[in-house]
Amino acid sequence: MEELNFDVVVVGGGPAGSSAAHMAAKNGCTVALIEKEKEIAETVRTSGVTWVSDINEFGIPKDCYNPIKKFSFCSPKNYVTIADDVAKAAVLDVRKTYRFLATRAKSSGSELFTNTNVSEVLKDSSGKCVGVVAKSQGKVMQFNAKVVIDASGFTSIVAKELGYVTQWKKFGVGAEFEVKTEKLEYDNWWLMVGQEYSPAGYAWIFPTSKNTARIGVGVGKPDSDVDPTIRLNELIDKKIGPIKDLGNIEKIEFHYGLIPNDGLSRKTVFDNLILVGDSAGQANPLVLEGIRYAIRFGEVAGKVAADAIKNNNTTEASLIPYEKEWKKAIESKINSAVKVQNRWVGLSDDEWDKELDIINELTADEFLDFIRADFGVAKMVKLATHHPKMVVRQLFNMVKGT
Repeated sequence: MEELNFDVVVVGGGPAGSSAAHMAAKNGCTVALIEKEKEIAETVRTSGVTWVSDINEFGIPKDCYNPIKKFSFCSPKNYVTIADDVAKAAVLDVRKTYRFLATRAKSSGSELFTNTNVSEVLKDSSGKCVGVVAKSQGKVMQFNAKVVIDASGFTSIVAKELGYVTQWKKFGVGAEFEVKTEKLEYDNWWLMVGQEYSPAGYAWIFPTSKNTARIGVGVGKPDSDVDPTIRLNELIDKKIGPIKDLGNIEKIEFHYGLIPNDGLSRKTVFDNLILVGDSAGQANPLVLEGIRYAIRFGEVAGKVAADAIKNNNTTEASLIPYEKEWKKAIESKINSAVKVQNRWVGLSDDEWDKELDIINELTADEFLDFIRADFGVAKMVKLATHHPKMVVRQLFNMVKGT
């Protein structure tokens, strides 16, 4: 068995893993970034929705995303469109973005191991994680590490193998087709709600270019036993709702993914180990997006790991600044978003029609703060107290917990 020694071993070459590897290497660590697929983002498992402000902050190039200015919602008997003057949301070219992040990690000094599948977690005599064993093209490799960062996504393979976590109880299952369309309003996304679209979730049309889009269905488990792939094919075949306005649809590629929806229920640091991204459950429950969290907290994880290694102390106590930082940034916001999601999951078609009337009263900025789960306390208090529309005040009162 080949034995390799690194300061940091990152498991998973998605946005969380690449960002963690980039930052750890940038801060002087030797880093192995391990990805099980033959190349980064060989399989796409996400619809790629995110926000322009985050993209700019992370330095992601403009050719990696399609900007979105309009946000349309439809329920069985209602629809609303909220328009903005400038694009504040985006649909990522997922492959291009993930490969950009992995290339950046390599240019910072990380060593990338693709087609390398972790098969075992190494523990010392006291049970602490000290590396992983992985298989690559028939070869077995041992990666020794001072800190392991579990960025393996939904499966959380390192933390699960160590017995620190169990399978997520609540999660979203998403199925989508990347399609070529005859007609497309390419700066307008659609979220479609109600029983016909998804009994516990929503369907979507997310434009990726002037004539391509992702049409998908997300279903919350265990709230519904509907298969999102079957429902998606039904919606496209029958041209339900706004799908009918796309004209001829040519399917290019199928995507399928799982995303945790248990809220921030996990401990994310242990001796020599950090969990980040979907492994940590860092997802916005309203539209189940988490790429921005993966990149942002991946960077934090890489920096905290590097600092701990420099100080020759990689105990849980020395890695806890990572958990403190992400909790301070998003914990209260995600908890508020969970309240909204719990309300949404139980809505009937008639109630969704009314909910869209409330959404229609929001300004573009209010809507974006809402859907992004950007529930800052001062902002929520102001909206719950001073908004000109009573129904909106009631909605934000619920969010701020009064």
